Amino acid sequence: MKVWDKGFDTETKVEEFTVGNDRELDLLLAEYDVQASIAHAKMLKEAGILTEEELNGLVAELNTIGREVDEGTFTIEQEFEDIHSKIEHRLTEAVGDAGKKIHTGRSRNDQVLVCMHLYAKSEIDGIKELIKSLFDRLSELSEKNKDVLMPGYTHFQVAMPSSFGLWFAAYAEQLVDDLHQLNAAFNVADQNPLGSAAGYGSNLPINRTHTTEELGFATLKYNSVAAQMSRGRLEQSLAMGLSSVAATLSKLAMDAVLYAGQNHDFISFPDELTTGSSIMPHKKNPDVFELIRGKCNSIQALPNQVAMINSNLPSGYHREYQILKEALFPAVETLKSCLDMAEFMLQHIEVNEDILDDERYKYLFSVEVVNKQVGKGVPFREAYRDVAEQINKGTFNPEKQVEHTHEGSIGNLCNDEIREKFARAFDG
Repeated sequence: MKVWDKGFDTETKVEEFTVGNDRELDLLLAEYDVQASIAHAKMLKEAGILTEEELNGLVAELNTIGREVDEGTFTIEQEFEDIHSKIEHRLTEAVGDAGKKIHTGRSRNDQVLVCMHLYAKSEIDGIKELIKSLFDRLSELSEKNKDVLMPGYTHFQVAMPSSFGLWFAAYAEQLVDDLHQLNAAFNVADQNPLGSAAGYGSNLPINRTHTTEELGFATLKYNSVAAQMSRGRLEQSLAMGLSSVAATLSKLAMDAVLYAGQNHDFISFPDELTTGSSIMPHKKNPDVFELIRGKCNSIQALPNQVAMINSNLPSGYHREYQILKEALFPAVETLKSCLDMAEFMLQHIEVNEDILDDERYKYLFSVEVVNKQVGKGVPFREAYRDVAEQINKGTFNPEKQVEHTHEGSIGNLCNDEIREKFARAFDG
């Protein structure tokens, strides 16, 4: 069944190409099509297009479909083009002519759009919850290890003293920025496009404010052409949010891979959370973090992929938009799994508390010595040259102690302030 059926059959080869894997992907939209159809039916009743009896029959069957979706028993068979045609067929079978009326005042274009907007809102909320779990873990680890020093690096060379408290808290605060990106995408999604039909509205007395309130949108996308143009723009905004989170996870994963290696030996994980080599019995490979790194690097390419699909398209609907689901839906699921695994691994991280005992890190404190001289009134450039000369002559022998007091430094992590920032961003 096709919602645009005009009494002739499409060539099978054309149908297979145009439908693609919509049936599989559309199962992720099923619950939202049910929600939107219930809201639309209630609005049609208000507009005098449906009777009370017809509305009750439609809502009852839509609720039945919703339960099947929740239970995982709902399917889209080969004879249906997508989720929308399958649900309309079910409604027509269950309640007769009322099922044929459900599409009144809407097009498949705005039907898909409203599902995508609802999907984006729901997934962003779910991702934010996973981010919160990771943030809480990082914040806890920062407090626990705030006095454990570690080397800081620039250009892959030993630079200045850092601490595990500073390192963990850095990624916690990065997640605040990621929330801002996701909140921006949520605000784009939180506009109701339903009722814009094929992009040019309807001459029926529909009430778009009714469906906006019924579906819990903050506002509606007023202009019907602008509503139609949100297809592609919505996915681009969500892709940017996903990419931001992925960038944070990828960098964290890279650090974990590097720091767990024998040349650094800053951190370790229990044997059961690592993998081995087929020929090297000593290996403890950080495969989880390597896969997080690779998967998240792939997600960082998503905004460009979405942009290229959207490129050179004028206003109005175009079939290319269907491809956006193929790029977006798997990326959402992948990012959620990466967030979950990162938090799981950090539950079991083991920190080396004696890193700086190694002789290779003695130059880590060169700036500390320079600044101590500056504190005694020596001009910075003179103090710098004096310490550089000691290093060149091999006479540099620092005290391995640090005293940092400014906001966001080793001795003043400001974790409470970071938690407050996160809470504000989490609330949107």
